Amino acid sequence: MIFWETLGWMLWATVFIGYLFALFAIIADLFRDRALNGWWKAVWVVFLIFLPFLTVLVYLIARGQGMAERSSRAAREAEDAAQSYIREVAGKTPSEEIAGAAALLEAGSISTEEFERLKSKALA
Repeated sequence: MIFWETLGWMLWATVFIGYLFALFAIIADLFRDRALNGWWKAVWVVFLIFLPFLTVLVYLIARGQGMAERSSRAAREAEDAAQSYIREVAGKTPSEEIAGAAALLEAGSISTEEFERLKSKALA
């Protein structure tokens, strides 16, 4: 008897945790969607509060495809932002640094010794 009660509680806990994941994914998607105005977002949230399981099912059926597209677009934007930040922080490549030092040498701004020092620093 204890085994079946424990198994039942585990089943309900799994269903509830799955529902929470779906709920938070839907709420995140609602606020991510720029095409949906504030009133419709409020209507969805109210229905999520008062008819939670039915609303989650209806939302996933009605807006599931757009939900996947918005999630994918958000992931791409985050990846692009991260790559842009990395490029900005990383600075120039060694070849770009050497080319810049060569341009300074040709302009007469630095001496040959300074050019060699910058070149060795870039290659290090």
